[in-house]
Amino acid sequence: MTEPAETAEHAATAETIKYRKNGLTRGVTDELAESMTRGWADTERTALEPVPQAAHTARRRAELSAAYPGELLVVPAGNPKVRANDTDYPFRPSSDYAYLTGDQSQDGVLVLTPTGASGHEAVLYLRDRSRTDNGEFWLDGHGELWDGRRNSLTESERLFGLPCRDVRTVRADLRAATGPVRVLRRHDAGVEAALADRSDAARDEEFEVFLSGLRLVKDEFEIEELRFACAATARGFEDVVRVLGTDTETAERLIEGTFFVRARVEGNDVGYSTIAAAGPHATTLHWVRNNGHARPGDLLLLDAGVETNHLYTADVTRTLPVSGRFTELQRKVYDAVYAAQEAGIAAVRPGGRFRDFHRAAQRELAEHLTSWGLFGDLSADKVFELGLHRRFTLAGTGHMLGIDVHDCAHSRTEEHVDGPLLPGMVLTVEPGIYFQENDLTVPEEYRGIGVRIEDDILVTEDGNENLSDGLPRRSDEVEAWLARLRG
Repeated sequence: MTEPAETAEHAATAETIKYRKNGLTRGVTDELAESMTRGWADTERTALEPVPQAAHTARRRAELSAAYPGELLVVPAGNPKVRANDTDYPFRPSSDYAYLTGDQSQDGVLVLTPTGASGHEAVLYLRDRSRTDNGEFWLDGHGELWDGRRNSLTESERLFGLPCRDVRTVRADLRAATGPVRVLRRHDAGVEAALADRSDAARDEEFEVFLSGLRLVKDEFEIEELRFACAATARGFEDVVRVLGTDTETAERLIEGTFFVRARVEGNDVGYSTIAAAGPHATTLHWVRNNGHARPGDLLLLDAGVETNHLYTADVTRTLPVSGRFTELQRKVYDAVYAAQEAGIAAVRPGGRFRDFHRAAQRELAEHLTSWGLFGDLSADKVFELGLHRRFTLAGTGHMLGIDVHDCAHSRTEEHVDGPLLPGMVLTVEPGIYFQENDLTVPEEYRGIGVRIEDDILVTEDGNENLSDGLPRRSDEVEAWLARLRG
């Protein structure tokens, strides 16, 4: 990785440049500085179309405006986060910012300024093109010769359908604004500092709750994004099956990396850290170390999702017999989880309650676990009432899905987990059974078996649609699918 000179306040003046302590160059000659100011072609793009979601982002901002008349509303994208020394993690904007603008730029800020008793003027503050006349584009460590071309403000206006201003003025503009203010916190410390004497933690928390609730029902653009994410994820699972050895061990990291290639080729990234959990690792619900191996005879629990270029993610899990066929005991556990998932999916319908699918799936799991003699003489009804089955099921059965893998996480409880299902909501149904390797309350042959099946379910006007049904779920179908892909 090469080393840029760090940002200079006036990059054309070589003596003001701050260089790396151990960088290889010191100083810029006047001749080089002058040479770098000329000979660059105009690359302004004039034939740009709005981003695909522009009409939807305008409607979303209108909903936000209507909810907070007379208040200044501030939604930052966020800033890059340091991974180590002077290298950053790949940047991803705050989900609320992306949802309201369609932009993914670091340091961006959406500001809605009230126009009176009702209505707002929305302005997007962004980093402009880096200048060539003062050396910024090559002497600044984040100039365009180092980080790549940015959109001009005029180009951004065409893309996002919003007035755009230089983000370097945003703090001064916020300090000069008057009236009540709400800001989305924990994304941009500089923006928060500019509003520190006017913002209120409780009001800002309520603002975050409202923004999260806006995303509960997906629009047509979002649903199509999730369809694509699920289809690409299915192709990623197929890629994994093709590298999965039938008579040799396969590194979990190879499995993780194989899926990652698909995510980067067809989308932006993975939507969350891939769980490639083989053998007893499958009993750890969030196994992301992926430092083990899938061996013949093991089950591989693969929980992974492609994030689209517009940041919507799938969230799918399949549990696969590495050798190609389930053992008798593995099939028994798998089929119980499948039955539970079927019960959960059947409970997803408009007008139902969000908790219904969880209760239906967990009740089915309690029945199976009880029938296997794991709770002595207790009935399944009593086991379910006391929650004893949760020793082996552990987690909830699903969550909202969208631009976040655990979408709408800050929304109002009465609208979310205690609320009704509405057409356009998308959620996961993901029951599982996990027998820990050291659990002495179960027969030894059960220990180390973990099974989860997860699909992404759209609530429709008359029921539901499984967006991820491109992957088989039933045990015999899984075996046939493995055999077909492996030739």
